[in-house]
Amino acid sequence: MDTAVLEQMLDAAFDHAVVHHGYTTYMRDCEVIVYATADPRTDVAPSHLRYLFRYCVKARCETSVPAETWRVSLDDRLIDHETGVDLDGYVWGVKWHSLYPGAELLPESEATRRWSKALGIDFHEARIATNAHNLTLLFSDLQVSEVPVGYAPFVAEQGDCP
Repeated sequence: MDTAVLEQMLDAAFDHAVVHHGYTTYMRDCEVIVYATADPRTDVAPSHLRYLFRYCVKARCETSVPAETWRVSLDDRLIDHETGVDLDGYVWGVKWHSLYPGAELLPESEATRRWSKALGIDFHEARIATNAHNLTLLFSDLQVSEVPVGYAPFVAEQGDCP
């Protein structure tokens, strides 16, 4: 995948909201679902976009919430917006993270070179930074598509689980 195109795709996610991230149900690719909005004066309708990181050999998720904030955010009432909104601490229950400072393509690394050589296709590494999680993904291709409201990538169909 052309790095300039990849950088443009990642730049387009800047300052929107991440509403889900994780591996797909078939466990090969990683997806980040972004709720994209524009200034209401533009008449551009909000949409849910699926950033599908194909052939994802590494997906690392770390908190970006400082330890002192975690310490005051352990109350289970904070995982629900209604019960946590008036409490001190990080309200996990808002169910989204601000995509700021955003997503960036990282420079070529030993890992990207190693996977490119082993599989015979180009690999890239990206960092996606939000106000609650930082993701680092090692992948080969990125596809962006709109998904319908209510898209639930994490729900297994009946009979899928052993």
